[in-house]
Amino acid sequence: MKKKVYIIHGWGGSPKEPMHSWLKQELEKREYEIIIPKMPNPEEPKIKSWVEKLNEIVKNPDNNSYFIGHSIGCQTIMRYLESLSYNIKIGGIVFIAPWFNLTNLNNEEELITKQWIETPIDFDKIKLHTKKIVAIFSDNDKFVPLSNKEIFKDKLMANIIVEHEKGHFTEEGGIVSNPTALNELLKMRID
Repeated sequence: MKKKVYIIHGWGGSPKEPMHSWLKQELEKREYEIIIPKMPNPEEPKIKSWVEKLNEIVKNPDNNSYFIGHSIGCQTIMRYLESLSYNIKIGGIVFIAPWFNLTNLNNEEELITKQWIETPIDFDKIKLHTKKIVAIFSDNDKFVPLSNKEIFKDKLMANIIVEHEKGHFTEEGGIVSNPTALNELLKMRID
């Protein structure tokens, strides 16, 4: 059965971002099927509509289903996994610039992220769906403090990778590819 990878863009992002396009191209070369949905209202993301979008596009998730999330896309993936039946197992997850807390936001941005930060996540349920979680951070991300890495390690048993000077992994920061995310996803194998 063909492996499927769902790439979930971040806040204000789109499926056409260079990093996502590069990952899609590289994974397709390796016979993966790639789905990069345009998430609803990306300038003002809401938990309910973003999780509903994943529920709409991910049909019958199984151990051939993988997820790559960027920023708020990581939050979306976690919240989507919480909604699944306990017996569903997926292949794995790669989080890029994931967070539970943020810095350097203006008042409007703080209002948008409030629901995401304050709505609890059932970490134990997420871990039931996969043991293969990688979280990739940058040492100079102005929005995602490195303190987040401890939360991902402690709560999700994620493998933590800290990249040097990758910012928030955006095109504005000069990021048009992500070999680390690609290699980590390729290393994930079905047990």
